[in-house]
Amino acid sequence: MRSTDATLLIVPGWQGSGPDHWQSRWERSLSTARRVEQADWDRPDREDWPRRLVAAVVAADKPVVVVAHSLGVPTLLHAAPLLPAAKVRGAFLVAPPDLDVPELDPIVANFGPMPTAPLPFPSVLVASRTDPYCSYARAEGFALDWGSALVDAGDAGHINADAGYGPWPEGSMRLLGLLQSLK
Repeated sequence: MRSTDATLLIVPGWQGSGPDHWQSRWERSLSTARRVEQADWDRPDREDWPRRLVAAVVAADKPVVVVAHSLGVPTLLHAAPLLPAAKVRGAFLVAPPDLDVPELDPIVANFGPMPTAPLPFPSVLVASRTDPYCSYARAEGFALDWGSALVDAGDAGHINADAGYGPWPEGSMRLLGLLQSLK
């Protein structure tokens, strides 16, 4: 599958992805990329955010590949049981938060506990060894739970613009690899 064969649904996390974030850059540069807009990026709603993702998948005119970062990952996981199974072909998951950490901001923690059911479509989970919101060991467990291929991003912080991941060419190559593996 090529990127032009799919609708790439960009699912940012808490506070959205700013203009320098790799998700925003991909949205601008990939013709089939569409952001799933939320009513309030600063006050994530566990019911509304997944509902908006489901609506975006249903509205897509092509097969869908979800590109989720941070709180966008549990948004997808909460939405997964409601998604039309044949429409979503894959997911690219980056830097999920550990929703079971007591120190997590309560605004984000209301998405917990983290769903652990296997995803019904192929997925890749990119995790950092120095993510302040999720240990690498916990990300390894998530990958096993969800049936995701795990990619070790090394010392990459939260894999966002603040950690130096604006263009993120390595991520683009990983996404391309996922797309090529899909039918």
